[in-house]
Amino acid sequence: MPDPLLFPDLPASGSAVSPEAGEVRALVALSLVPGVGSARIRALLTHLGSAERTMEAPVTRLAAVEGGGRQTAQAISTFRDGDAVDRQLAVAARVGARPLSFLDADYPDLLRQIYDPPALLWVRGRLDPADAHAVAVVGTRTATDYGRRVAEAFARGLAEAGVTVVSGLAYGIDAAAHTAALDAGGRTIAVLGSGVDRIYPARHAGLVRRILDTDAGAVISEMPMGAAPDAGNFPRRNRIVSGLSLGTLVAEARPTGGALLTAALALEQNREVFAAPAPVFSEMTGTNRLVQGGAAALVLDASEILDALAPRLPIREAARVPESPAPLPADLTAAERQLLGALGADPRPLDAVCDASGLDASTALVYLLQLEFRGLVRQLAGKQFFRP
Repeated sequence: MPDPLLFPDLPASGSAVSPEAGEVRALVALSLVPGVGSARIRALLTHLGSAERTMEAPVTRLAAVEGGGRQTAQAISTFRDGDAVDRQLAVAARVGARPLSFLDADYPDLLRQIYDPPALLWVRGRLDPADAHAVAVVGTRTATDYGRRVAEAFARGLAEAGVTVVSGLAYGIDAAAHTAALDAGGRTIAVLGSGVDRIYPARHAGLVRRILDTDAGAVISEMPMGAAPDAGNFPRRNRIVSGLSLGTLVAEARPTGGALLTAALALEQNREVFAAPAPVFSEMTGTNRLVQGGAAALVLDASEILDALAPRLPIREAARVPESPAPLPADLTAAERQLLGALGADPRPLDAVCDASGLDASTALVYLLQLEFRGLVRQLAGKQFFRP
């Protein structure tokens, strides 16, 4: 039987009640159990099928889920703080937020693919299927005029092409990117390191209102209602920013800082990373260092990001008129022709290219680099190649 302390709105017997209401309460309750993190919740939901079944399961069954233990199972089984659940749901209702489980059909698929997706997201606004075509624009909070111009130009170009712009609502680059996307009539998603009821920085409450009032995106967080913007929340916030996106652009950054962490997370998630060049004598040389270290592709405008992501952007592909492939240059070597024959419009990893071309990795990389210089091949993160 459902616990009446956790599910006070459920009748004691007989009469009908919305099954969604009980599942939402159970999901929120599970997220509030001390010591139960996102990975444990995902494992329990996957194994038991729902939050309600998880909260009602006996200790022995909870403890049997891989990666768990009796202490965690006991904490779940004995959780009785229905008042805390009520407070979360009351605040959520006041600000127009809803909880979204990673098992829900409208949970962002790109985010579901990362190593550590949030088990629960709080969402204000609306997530749209078109948000699967998203690019993050990130950078320093202490942006220069040059950096803001870069963020605005790229975000505007991406939004005009139908790409959702994702960022973290911070001062500087983040705010410039969100604003430019809205100005262009596009969509934008702001990911917070606090609860979605505690807009941080508070000065950006107007920007949040603009996103919500124009139905131009969403404000999301994995933090519970009331969570403060503590420093430790932001690295976890950054993995969501990059995880929601096909690629991440670092518009301006110092040699160390959160933007470079987001770039590193994007690489770990096998996502594209792009960087805009910084003036040589600027303090903001973080983007130059990313390119110099091979962690990011240098880009000068949004069209270059769109071209790099074209195989994964139906928006761009739909605009192309099918045509016969251009004839290959006459001066290609036999090895280059083999490699081009092994490649198509969809990215292929190096080992698959080698298998198809019959070349070893070292030889293939030499010729692929030459083909890339000639514009006949494009390379994505993780040594994946395709013909543009």
